[in-house]
Amino acid sequence: MKETRPQTSTVSEPEKLVAEGLVEAWRVNNRINLLLIDRITEAGMASTTSTRGGRNVARQFAHLHNNRVDFLIHHAPRDLSDRLAKFEGSYSPKKEELKAALEMSSEAIDRLLVRSLDQGGTIRAFRRGVFGAFGYLIAHDSHHRGSILLTLKLTGNKLDSDVQYLIWDWNNR
Repeated sequence: MKETRPQTSTVSEPEKLVAEGLVEAWRVNNRINLLLIDRITEAGMASTTSTRGGRNVARQFAHLHNNRVDFLIHHAPRDLSDRLAKFEGSYSPKKEELKAALEMSSEAIDRLLVRSLDQGGTIRAFRRGVFGAFGYLIAHDSHHRGSILLTLKLTGNKLDSDVQYLIWDWNNR
């Protein structure tokens, strides 16, 4: 249920290209997260480098979703966050739960980006606007993907080189 930009004569072709590119980059980012979840073994999902109860890989993915939900609660109209539930702190979700949650939160962020672009690029209580929000959200997901990959490597659950390449193959994501 993705929203598309309404066709209006007041939106220039360059503005349409920027909007479509921004939203598509967000979608690629989420597809990479889903690809990783599919390719990580169950042992990898349970792995952690923490000796004091820190997040395992599954909980790191849950944190991505939870952060998106928090962002939407604070910076988006309620209809974008109302249907989204957060994972409890110590709960380690199964792959299918993670994928479903990340799909839902990604679609909500997608709608936020589209609405914001249609309304001049502003986002409530986020002074850097749509491009700053996009940068923040991508940086957050990317930071945790790096942590996930490092956790997998350090715990002997390293992904094969094909998967490591695929996360950078944005032309085919």
